[in-house]
Amino acid sequence: MLFATNRTPTQSAKSKKGRKITFSMQNTSVRQDMYFCRRKGVNDYVEIGSKAFFQALKDLDKKTQILFYIHGFNNLGESEIFPNAEVLQDMFNELEPNLVYIVPLIWPCDDDSVVAFMDDYWDDQRASRASGDSFARMLGLFDNWRKEEAKKTDPCTRRMNVLAHSMGNRVLRNAISSWVKYDMGGNMIQLFRNVFMVAADVVNHTLERKEKGRYITDSARNVVVYYANDDLAMPASKVANLKNMTASRRLGMTGPESMSEKRLARNVYEVDCDNFNNSWGDKKGHTYFLRDDSGRISPVIYHMIAAINGGRVQPPQRHHILEKP
Repeated sequence: MLFATNRTPTQSAKSKKGRKITFSMQNTSVRQDMYFCRRKGVNDYVEIGSKAFFQALKDLDKKTQILFYIHGFNNLGESEIFPNAEVLQDMFNELEPNLVYIVPLIWPCDDDSVVAFMDDYWDDQRASRASGDSFARMLGLFDNWRKEEAKKTDPCTRRMNVLAHSMGNRVLRNAISSWVKYDMGGNMIQLFRNVFMVAADVVNHTLERKEKGRYITDSARNVVVYYANDDLAMPASKVANLKNMTASRRLGMTGPESMSEKRLARNVYEVDCDNFNNSWGDKKGHTYFLRDDSGRISPVIYHMIAAINGGRVQPPQRHHILEKP
């Protein structure tokens, strides 16, 4: 499995292709550098560098699309991120083999206990904010590689998608905003076929035309917001954000504050997952994109597959409800 991260290596911070690389889960300092790696097994990682990373993605089966997975808060590599990525890969493969290749994008989270929730939440929120510049650098490296590819007789034309979960949506928003501000002259190109925002821990007006997240809507053909009113992580997030004088409701709990085209781009879709979110994933109803206790595939995955396959959200209405199977 390929992955990229801005976690601080246990070894030298200087990038070196071919070296074995490890990361301390206690060190949550944010690196501005990105490390492009291959996971060979549990806690067995090799740094391969950005060019080899992008080339490996180019060399996948021709029909395969990339699905970058940006994890949520309080998630660690071997305990949550890689296992969840493997579950995602298995679900997609079970329904349509070779449709997607999952690539985790890992940012520095704490590994504190539930008792330390508030401090942990704020540490992770700061890390997600600071990680924006690092992941913007990744976008820049990819854009440079893509421009070089365009000169070749067999350029890379692979489609890319993003699945951002929980606080991972903050990382996505900050990365795109930073890249647009410092490298793209205030404009965002369409890089992705779909951006899937699952249980997004950001304010519910963040995608609106005058808000920081507006460039997400420029980055993709479709932006799909999955939300659930009884996602128990969302009220806790709102309470935690009172410390920052932010009382707005969360996108992952209500969907966008308004679907009016005067305020929101028309390529944004909201999908109500209230009917099943507490039956899939964790007990908080927050990870409902994973399997349920019986191993059944989440309705969210079926919905994503339609958008990945055809490039169109089904049904085409901008607001719709997913039913519990």
